[in-house]
Amino acid sequence: MQRWHPITLTFEGPQASEDGSPNPFRDYRLTVAFTHSATGSEHVVPGYFATDGDAAETSATAGTKWRVHFTPHETGWWTFAASFRAGPDVALGLEPEAGTPSHFDGASGSFQITESDKTGRDHRGKGMLRYVGESHLRFDDGTYFVKGGADSPENLLAYGDFDDTYSLADAGQQRSGEAPTAPLHRYEPHAQDWNPGDPTWKVDRGKNLIGALNYLAGKGVNAFSFLTMNVGGDGKDVWPWIAPDVRDRFDVSKLAQWDVVFTHADSLGLFLHFKTQETEIDLLLDNGDLGPERRLYYRELIARFAHHHALNWNLGEENNLWEERDDPTQVRIKEYIAYIQALDPYDHPVVIHTYPGQQEQVYRPLLGDASGLNGVSIQTEFDNVHRETLTWVQASADAGRRWVVANDEQGHYTTGVKPDGPDSNRDAIRQHTLWGNLMAGGAGVEYYFGYEYPHNDLNCEDWRSRDRVWDDVRHALTFFEEHLPFWEMTSNDVLASEAEAHVLVQPQGTPIAVYLPRGAPVRLDLRAYSGTYTVHWYDPRRGGALQAGSLDRVDGGRVVALGQPPAEADGDWVVLVRRELP
Repeated sequence: MQRWHPITLTFEGPQASEDGSPNPFRDYRLTVAFTHSATGSEHVVPGYFATDGDAAETSATAGTKWRVHFTPHETGWWTFAASFRAGPDVALGLEPEAGTPSHFDGASGSFQITESDKTGRDHRGKGMLRYVGESHLRFDDGTYFVKGGADSPENLLAYGDFDDTYSLADAGQQRSGEAPTAPLHRYEPHAQDWNPGDPTWKVDRGKNLIGALNYLAGKGVNAFSFLTMNVGGDGKDVWPWIAPDVRDRFDVSKLAQWDVVFTHADSLGLFLHFKTQETEIDLLLDNGDLGPERRLYYRELIARFAHHHALNWNLGEENNLWEERDDPTQVRIKEYIAYIQALDPYDHPVVIHTYPGQQEQVYRPLLGDASGLNGVSIQTEFDNVHRETLTWVQASADAGRRWVVANDEQGHYTTGVKPDGPDSNRDAIRQHTLWGNLMAGGAGVEYYFGYEYPHNDLNCEDWRSRDRVWDDVRHALTFFEEHLPFWEMTSNDVLASEAEAHVLVQPQGTPIAVYLPRGAPVRLDLRAYSGTYTVHWYDPRRGGALQAGSLDRVDGGRVVALGQPPAEADGDWVVLVRRELP
């Protein structure tokens, strides 16, 4: 057992079934406290009902197994002590003594953790990705994170190889046993990307989706997103329950199969963006309140999936609960955040997404420490990303709690990021969206696919439809990861003479990165910085090594011209300006 490698404990408990009485999700509660013997570090981890312990393979709906996952962050000896409580609605609350002790309550033991043997992209070699009060998330090993990946399809989990997964005909057909009426995802173009030794379930199920993740990782991107519930939304084909109209009983085998996919994503270095609902169903659970349905929903997601390393909990796509419930101070959203943070032993970031025209109403009341929000997931027009990112990076800093600000949907909703081909908007997306976010101090992007184009936000089967776009993402991530202490840098566009140029600067004035959407020439104001600076150029269209331009050095203390790029002066370039060491 190794550091940052999830550990599973399975307990023998009462016989129960998904649809039985007592309700195993509501009337029993497993919680395990893990304590490091030397440091005293403690994690209190919620557990869950696991039927026969092998539900991904057997599709079992009943059994005696109860399970918890724990990802240790320190080497050495750990002890554990299980609390297993029974009683009506015992799982709804957070009070340790709720209900009565039952079955294996008090079970304890110990285990030893050695150092991880993983390297490279595998998250098991980096640890948990955490909010650390800055504009970028950081892994336990000290590595800071900037993301780039896929926002579409939003109904990624509407995959035909998952148990009991089908589509409802319309919002009015949310009844148990409703027959499939729309095609499910198959991801057949990605069958070629599955590799021998990769995971499956039920012999050969899951290959295409596993292959799709392999493709994304192979392109060098590092994130994807998905709804975990959309029964009254656009797709009407994803839910975690035993039926779309049931709110307090979960489909154990389906969720176990989801976890196979998420575990593979960890090994590939892919960030998991959990979108917990969409705007059409803001009121589906408890009419928008933090009631029993929502409490169970969040608890089950955390118990089953919080052991994964790199993820965030998004409170809702295009969330406008404040308007629907006349809640301008976001009391309900703050309650959601507090409940999730009380349950999640790893304090994964909590973020929220909303309409472009409602950001002030949704985000502004959540600024500062009081709400506990860690970031925002911005939707805006593709050419407005830099401005919106900068707005909320600065507003959150001014409020005393820096947010992680990502752009996860680019408008117009009919367009988004178009497929490759003669009508592609690749250049505009690269210039305004990708580099627009990153150069504002943003945390990265996920690409949304508009409804007027093939492989859109609901029916995308092939991420290769945007193959060249992923190249642009890889080149941007490479530049930031290899050449910039981006977590220390802030936007200061006024340093550049070119109106459309974006500038990131480290507080001591080295390095300075200048992104030029339309190429040279540009002048850079170095009057506040002394010394001699080297000048190198980076090609955001092709990547590769830093290149020499017409000037190799400039002096600080003045406004300087940065010269000409190596070629294609009318194309977009990045200029890296670094002070020479004495």
